[in-house]
Amino acid sequence: MISVVMVKKLGIKIVINNFMETEQRIIDPKEQGSEEAFDYSLRPKTLSEYVGQEKVKANLEIAIGAAKKRQEAMEHVLLYGAPGLGKTTLAHVIANEIGANIKITSGPAIEKSGDLAAILTNLEEGDILFIDEIHRLNKSIEEILYPAMEDFALDIIMGKGPSARTLRLDLPRFTIIGATTMASLLSAPLRDRFGHIHHLDFYELDEMERIIRRSAKLLGVELDQGSANLIATRARKTPRIANRLLKRVRDYSQVKGNGYIDLSICDEAFKMMEVDVLGLDHVDRKLLLTIINKFKGGPVGLNTLSAATGEDIDTIENVYEPYLLQLGFLDRSPRGRIVTENAYKHLGLDNVSK
Repeated sequence: MISVVMVKKLGIKIVINNFMETEQRIIDPKEQGSEEAFDYSLRPKTLSEYVGQEKVKANLEIAIGAAKKRQEAMEHVLLYGAPGLGKTTLAHVIANEIGANIKITSGPAIEKSGDLAAILTNLEEGDILFIDEIHRLNKSIEEILYPAMEDFALDIIMGKGPSARTLRLDLPRFTIIGATTMASLLSAPLRDRFGHIHHLDFYELDEMERIIRRSAKLLGVELDQGSANLIATRARKTPRIANRLLKRVRDYSQVKGNGYIDLSICDEAFKMMEVDVLGLDHVDRKLLLTIINKFKGGPVGLNTLSAATGEDIDTIENVYEPYLLQLGFLDRSPRGRIVTENAYKHLGLDNVSK
């Protein structure tokens, strides 16, 4: 038998699958695989079609109307919120409402100053540049973006050393729409250059039902009111998850039924997917049960929980915890994470630590 020490000496790399990441989670709010084309086909085109986010829509309607009346580019817009809430969709809606072309990129894709210069010099008057994950822009790239956003100018340094000189290129007036899931990671100078900053909230149940019914109509799927409600309650208040669940239930109904989605078909599909009445999957339940069974319900520190589950701290804190905290199934205390009484009731367990 080869020991861990021998493996290290031999330089053999061991890949261990984390118990939570061996497969794609159906309730993961991040875009998966080839979903981009599917999501695009369901996206609303106008503010009136866009369901939810009423306060954000009202403010944007004024800003768009004012920009159109003045016949000038709209002020830069920053959209932030959890994944899957419709930031990219809203950017396309803004472009459509204004009647502008939209160019799409992301923070990690802009690696060099030359990449940004190429994008900016190809923009035309009134164009919209959508930058997804804008918090991941390199700091040196941000420095170039500041004058572009403020003065619509691009400063290029020619040469090196004492002979270096700066060349300023004028840019057409354009609008940057930035999207981020982590607004706190955005530098203050960059954040201050956005004229409109909007937070996208999680959706209410009635809004989720309207989204599901609209998506079903676009997909040519028939479903009853009870099924729309059932999907909405398990979609974790997130449109992207709702559309993904609808697609999976549709597939199940076409194979196991006659294509019509009713409560019984819907319930059978969710049992197969292991998604319960509150939208928790086997990963969420396993995290809660790990704290209950190994640490008597907590408190347990994040480092210890990471070691026990085989997950890195960031994944637990940013991917698994938010929804559990929102449901009130987890508490964060100075001593660590604690499973609440509500979680015990949901899992059908007695709290022996009381």
